[in-house]
Amino acid sequence: MATAAQWLEGARPRTLPNAIAPVLAGTGAAAAVDGAVWWKALLALGVSMALIIGVNYANDYSDGIRGTDDERVGPLRLVGSGLASPAAVRGAAIASLAVGAVLGLVLAVLTAWWLVLIGAVCLAGAWFYTGGSKPYGYSGFGEIAVFVFFGLVAVLGTEFVQARRIDWVGVALAIGVGAFSSAVLVANNLRDIPTDTETGKTTLAVKLGDTRTRTLHLVLLAVPFVMTLVLLARTPWALAGLLAVPLAVRANAPVRADRGGLELIPALRDTGLAMLAWSALTAVALWLGA
Repeated sequence: MATAAQWLEGARPRTLPNAIAPVLAGTGAAAAVDGAVWWKALLALGVSMALIIGVNYANDYSDGIRGTDDERVGPLRLVGSGLASPAAVRGAAIASLAVGAVLGLVLAVLTAWWLVLIGAVCLAGAWFYTGGSKPYGYSGFGEIAVFVFFGLVAVLGTEFVQARRIDWVGVALAIGVGAFSSAVLVANNLRDIPTDTETGKTTLAVKLGDTRTRTLHLVLLAVPFVMTLVLLARTPWALAGLLAVPLAVRANAPVRADRGGLELIPALRDTGLAMLAWSALTAVALWLGA
């Protein structure tokens, strides 16, 4: 039976920047129009964190029962390692997604009922990433889904529930966060190219191959800083986002150096930290600029 520490590791806490960053960015966009509401931001954070934990457990369950994790190189997987039963991990996934659904419903009731439809799409996206008979994560669409759900939907949704509107500032932030989130997944899938190829998991990295996947990681890391320059049209304070450049450079270093396997784990960590720093710095900049 898995220990509490192993369940925590199975939730993959290193992916939490993917949940926190879009809420920071969306709140910054709301602050730019003097519409930030702190308690709604906290609710949105709860939704985002519950969903990403649910996604991680759902992936653990689905990959585990398919045998994809039998020879896993990266962080602990509960089902693949035999530390927890598939039913227990599936239950944890459903419970986490249910928490996100309840918090999301509260936000929808307080803001607009049509948000329930978007929430339903997000829940379906979370489960069918690696679940179901034809998971889209096994067909190379994972990065697109991450860009949409943890970039566009999460950032613009956070802005909307607070400010009751979305604008070009929010879109620029959503593109930046989405690119960072996709870069995290690209680094993860780059590490797993050998094992994914063997098990028939056709990720985008498997389709592109090692060299082009490394180039994609660099391009995605550059996109947020292009958005920083775009945001200068809103406030010169946006230049603060460039302070995250050293973290992005460090995140790309193992990728640039042709590292593989466990040596790529720092790239995942540092990409997430760069995303978190860029989102926080830009959010504060927009608040000051308002």
